[in-house]
Amino acid sequence: MKEDHLIPLAKEFLAYYAGVKRKSPRTVELYTVNLAQFFEYLALEYGGIDLKDLRSLHIQSWLVEGLKGRPDTPDIVSPGTIRHKISTLRSFFKYAVRQKVIGQSPMVKVISPKLRKRLPVFVEQKGMQQLEQNSVEGEEIFGDDFKGATGQLVIELLYQTGIRQAELLGLKLRDVDVSNGQLKVLGKGGKERIIPISNELLQHIKAYDARKRQELADPEPEYLLVNEKGTRVSKGYVYRLVKAALSQVTTISKRSPHVLRHTFATHLVNNGADLNAVKDLLGHSSLASTQVYTHNTIESLKKAYKQAHPKA
Repeated sequence: MKEDHLIPLAKEFLAYYAGVKRKSPRTVELYTVNLAQFFEYLALEYGGIDLKDLRSLHIQSWLVEGLKGRPDTPDIVSPGTIRHKISTLRSFFKYAVRQKVIGQSPMVKVISPKLRKRLPVFVEQKGMQQLEQNSVEGEEIFGDDFKGATGQLVIELLYQTGIRQAELLGLKLRDVDVSNGQLKVLGKGGKERIIPISNELLQHIKAYDARKRQELADPEPEYLLVNEKGTRVSKGYVYRLVKAALSQVTTISKRSPHVLRHTFATHLVNNGADLNAVKDLLGHSSLASTQVYTHNTIESLKKAYKQAHPKA
């Protein structure tokens, strides 16, 4: 996506969101794509248009027609994608109003499509036990080489702490508090939170770091997780490690690092953890985001009731 379609105010807005609001690079990237698409559409369809002359019809026209048939979007755009693009425009025009560029946002009459609620997918406890024991029907899941050690620690960190993939990638050795058995995590918006870790996980971290220094010629000194070359692990590297491991213990379709975050939260709630405590561990700003994990518990109860009760 070419950024030359962005008007100066859009660039100011993106800089504000990155610097002042401290949004993640991924969020800023998505906002950039959405705004570039929008202003490109306005340029092609209307020859450009002043923000003061924008109306809700222009927005709706872009959402209905402007996104179809693009090389980077499918012919049928999902409600979730549309909601995200609407959210981007709402934030941008709110900024424009605050900067007194326009008097009122044209988003007032734009309605976001409803999303069908989907329960978070998670790995059953048996599958996580197999990963912990590094064995499926007598076969090893992780190899005994350094890559295998990295894969095993990645799984343990994601499942035992519930951190996001981006938070995992950002973990530094100094974030591991050996004395107090806890992990400092830098979450969304630059917010820090402290997560307690088991002594077992702590020992695995220490053993991994020692092995890294012993086996690799010049390992990255600052970050905890590295690849076989000693450089900091990438998003794609972690994704492939997690997908390969989960493929051996579960049949669920999604096998990403985020599934382990869902698994962490679901297992806690299923075993009676306080919802507010789970919220704090996950770094959610609102309890509403955490409450979705109670639905898995309810669904499990319904299933057990239907299978076992004679009047079900």
